[in-house]
Amino acid sequence: MMALTSSLTLFEQFLKINPLGCIDEERIGLLNLKKAFNSPNAAASAFHSWDGEESNCCEWENLQCDFITKRIVRLSLNSTRTIGWGYLDFSLFLPFQDLQDLSLARNHLIEITKLRGLETLAMTMNHMSSQIPSSLWSMTSLKAISFSFNKLQGSLPAEGLCKLRKLEELDLSFNSLQGIIPSCLSNLTSLRVIQLSRNLFTGTIPPNLFSNLPSLEYVSLTYNHFEGSVSLTSFGNNSKLQVFELDSHNSKLSVYTEDPLWKPLFQLKVFRLSNCILNEPNRVVPTFLWNQYDLRVVNLSHNGMTGEVPTWLISNNTRLETLSLQNNLLRGLVFLNPDVSNLDLFWFDVSRNQIESQIPNFIGSILPNLKFLNMTRNRLHGTIPTSLGDMRNLDALDLSHNNLSGEIPEHLVMGCYSLSFLKLSNNNLQGQLLPAKSNLTNLWSLYLHNNHFSGELSRGLLNSRDLQWLDISNNNITGQYPDWISGFRSLSTLVLSRNYLQGTVHTSLCELQRLSFLDLSANNLNGIFPSCANLTSLKYLHLQGNQLVGPIPSISSSSSSSLVTMDIRHNQFSGEIPSWISSFLNLRVLLLKGNSLQGSIPNELCQLGNLSILDLSSNNFSNIIPKCLYRIPFGDKKELDDTFSRQELGWTTYRPLRTYAFECPFDITPYTQADFHMSDVAEEFEFISKRRLLSYRGNMLYHMSGIDLSMNSLTGTIPDELGNLSSVHTLNLSHNHLTGKIPTSFSNLNRIQSLDLSHNRLTGEIPQELIRLNFLGVFSVAYNNLSGKIPDPKAQFGTFDATSYEGNPLLRGPPLDEGGTRTEDIPSAQPPTDYFEDDLFKVSFMWSFTISYIVALLGAISFLYIFYSR
Repeated sequence: MMALTSSLTLFEQFLKINPLGCIDEERIGLLNLKKAFNSPNAAASAFHSWDGEESNCCEWENLQCDFITKRIVRLSLNSTRTIGWGYLDFSLFLPFQDLQDLSLARNHLIEITKLRGLETLAMTMNHMSSQIPSSLWSMTSLKAISFSFNKLQGSLPAEGLCKLRKLEELDLSFNSLQGIIPSCLSNLTSLRVIQLSRNLFTGTIPPNLFSNLPSLEYVSLTYNHFEGSVSLTSFGNNSKLQVFELDSHNSKLSVYTEDPLWKPLFQLKVFRLSNCILNEPNRVVPTFLWNQYDLRVVNLSHNGMTGEVPTWLISNNTRLETLSLQNNLLRGLVFLNPDVSNLDLFWFDVSRNQIESQIPNFIGSILPNLKFLNMTRNRLHGTIPTSLGDMRNLDALDLSHNNLSGEIPEHLVMGCYSLSFLKLSNNNLQGQLLPAKSNLTNLWSLYLHNNHFSGELSRGLLNSRDLQWLDISNNNITGQYPDWISGFRSLSTLVLSRNYLQGTVHTSLCELQRLSFLDLSANNLNGIFPSCANLTSLKYLHLQGNQLVGPIPSISSSSSSSLVTMDIRHNQFSGEIPSWISSFLNLRVLLLKGNSLQGSIPNELCQLGNLSILDLSSNNFSNIIPKCLYRIPFGDKKELDDTFSRQELGWTTYRPLRTYAFECPFDITPYTQADFHMSDVAEEFEFISKRRLLSYRGNMLYHMSGIDLSMNSLTGTIPDELGNLSSVHTLNLSHNHLTGKIPTSFSNLNRIQSLDLSHNRLTGEIPQELIRLNFLGVFSVAYNNLSGKIPDPKAQFGTFDATSYEGNPLLRGPPLDEGGTRTEDIPSAQPPTDYFEDDLFKVSFMWSFTISYIVALLGAISFLYIFYSR
């Protein structure tokens, strides 16, 4: 009884000391923290339950007290707001003497100070941009540290980090840390988590780092800049290892798994080893994986592995969710064990290999849960299996760049109603584009180009209203232009080129206000192309090779149009270049060749400050060349951007594994990184340079610039100002009526590679200064009225033959014979009509003069004969 009375007395005394269930100084400290984490003028505040004097602070949100002492042992202050930007007085935490776990993630903080007794510190997603705070190294009680997703720089100081002998979990991922990994980490024998991915670490990985850490469970060193070599046999004694990630960033890391052969004690859940030099020189698939039966993620892509496709990984690991083997040298069959079915695999990527086989007919029953299937760029043959339609969750299917034949199975487009990405391009498929019945209501992207599909486009083929990318080019599609295409209001890419479409382009096209890329080239379209003032998003317009008439189409009313490329070559457009052309401020490529355009070249073109390629050839332009063209930089770009690339739909999916989660206070969750995405589709067009029609694509466009005004009726002299185009690569002024001299200023065309001034009426001498043009590969002044000495055959001018100068009777010097060109050297190619007219005049004059001379001579002889005969 006395003992009970004594206990009650002590309890009453405890309640007097802690009347509100927590320590007074800690309650005051919490209120001070609340002030620090809230702006005085904020409409809402963090920590609503922290309300001062009348409540038990151990019951407040975001904290935990010890059950006995009532002292705060855990504070979770994630995603709160601070006064100002980035600074927090860490002395505010001094009242919490027993604080063990502190989480300050996502608070824009940039510094910390020493906190004694702390065991867990989470500073994830702040704005710490200097080196790791030195105060950290004196917190020797720390067991878990996370500074992930900051901007930390500098190196890992061995003398500091390796003092934390109690450390179990270290997460410094997604920073900018440099230098080498300290070898003394191998002395921290309690380490179970090493997460150093997504940094700038260099050098070699310490060879004994893993073998001395028996508690290791999670190792991620992925996406750094390691070099040298590492052997996975050093993990032989790590029986607890579950996650290993070593995706290399620079392909300079050699990884060996076969020397010597070994059988590990662990059973991995996640194994990522990509973009490295694997098992040189034989490049074999790691054989230790034969003994792994609980894998959930395997990524062995970009390793140059040889041998058979290791589909046994699927059979051996029935809970496998992701298998990526892309970009290797694997061959043989895609063998799937028919005795194993209904597997959990959701990601299967064997793209960019050398697989020569058919797709297994029963693939749909074995892998019914697949969401992503990528088998592009192999040598697959045969038909598309009907069983693919059993994959009811399939989201993306890419079988492009193979040798598949036959038709698209109806069961595929009826069963895979979740399909949003379908790419079957570059095969030998035939029949209708899609079966008459289609259930693809969620389709975003459809790529069927470069096949043998035929028939007309039918409104019923596509049922999705979310379609954004459609490319059915280079098939045998016939019929009228599909005006119903305007129903797909989300379209950003529409490519119908190189088919047999005919008729007019309906004004309904103007309703596609999100359209960025339009390619209707190489069809039989006619009529007037609609002027669409609403296409403000259009960047690339390709209409070449049709029979379109009328004026140049206006596709935007915006004064700062997004248009980058306008290619309307080889149509029947007429009229003049409109003044509104100057509103296309982002225009890089303007191709108007082979139309019936006329009038003067307008000065408004000179306002296109980003133009790199200008082709006005084979039209009826007249009058003089504008002097202001020199204001256009023509290729003088200092940096690359995404101007000449367009992004197709793809995925970079990060999702937690369904069947596995790694336990860690920092939520280091093993994930499936599904990097199925199509690379940027490069813009491409053709342009005559160096007398050849060349195709330029992607990044090549940044390095190409040119002006082609040939095959017109331009007159006057060549402006001296054109010599200021120091970055232009091609300049073609041939087949016009230009007069005067070749400007000496052309010696300033430092990057010129092709200069064609032939078939004009130029006079005078060829400037000797042109021999300074060191990059000149093609030069022609043929069929003019030039005279004098040809420049000395030095440097590039030593490579030009007589065809560069022919048709100029008064030119002399090598490579021509003295006095002019030999008749047998003149090629059969016909100069323009005006040249023949001038030449016929000269010939007729010579003949009439000769006949008159002969008649007069004969008359004189006859007179003398008669006179002396008398």
